[in-house]
Order: sequence, then C-alpha cells, then structure tokens
Amino acid sequence: MYWDKVYAVCYNNIRDIESAKEMVQDIFKSLWERRAELELEHVSNYLIRSAKFKTFEYIRNKVSREKHICLKYQDCSHSSNCTEEHINYNNLKESVNLLVDTLPCQCKKVYRMSREQGMSNKEIAVALLISERAVEYHITKSLAALRTRLANYSE
Repeated sequence: MYWDKVYAVCYNNIRDIESAKEMVQDIFKSLWERRAELELEHVSNYLIRSAKFKTFEYIRNKVSREKHICLKYQDCSHSSNCTEEHINYNNLKESVNLLVDTLPCQCKKVYRMSREQGMSNKEIAVALLISERAVEYHITKSLAALRTRLANYSE
C-alpha cells in the first residue's frame, strides 16, 4: 500500500534502482520488527520520514567513501614510489587476510562483516542472532589479536 511512495522518495534522492529497493526493504523490515513498540497514528508520515533519513544516511556514507578513495588516490599519485607503495599495501593486505583466517570462527565472521562488508554492529548482531555487545566484544578481540600478530609478523 505504501511501497510506491516510499520507493519514490528513495529513488528520487539517490537515482539508483537497486539501492532504493534495498532501502525500502530495510524500512519495512525495521517497521515490522518495531511494530510492538511504535505507536503510529499516520504510518504514511512515518514511512516517508524514514525514507528521507535512510537516503540521507546512504548519501552521507557514499560521499564519505568517495572522499576517502579520492584522498588515497591523490596520495598515491603524488608519491614517487607509487608502485612500491602499492606492492607494500598488497603484501600487508595479504598478511592481514592470512591472520584473519587464524581467528576463531565467530571473531572471523564478525571482523569480516564489519571491516570488509562495512556492516554496522547492529546489522551484524541481527544477521548472526547475537547481541550488539557480543559484536563489540568480537571486534575488540579480533583487532587486539591482529595488532599483536602484526607487530610480531613484521619483525
């Protein structure tokens, strides 16, 4: 009943069909999960407002990612040792991946979802059916283990 309106708000702000559909799905999923605690007189207003917030979040994250990529590209292009830095980066990335593979199963899953897939702690908790505190614990444990192992690895 409200899908077309919510989709229109998302699509008109980001102009990406698949991302807009995912946002609409997330909005309705969130509404369904929170249906018991929400007391809404006008569901339509709530959904439109949610769509606006969701698109603002998407745009903010996209701009931030693009800014980081641009800065990294500029750093590399201004460097005289761009090829050497690229090789060092790939070696370090490979080392981190090997060390991540040695982490306990749950820590590895949580680390990859957080750092490689860019999921939030809340999204990870929902996906793995664990608490957000457990997600934080696993990330902290993973990062501490990686720091220790990378310090020993480079020596």
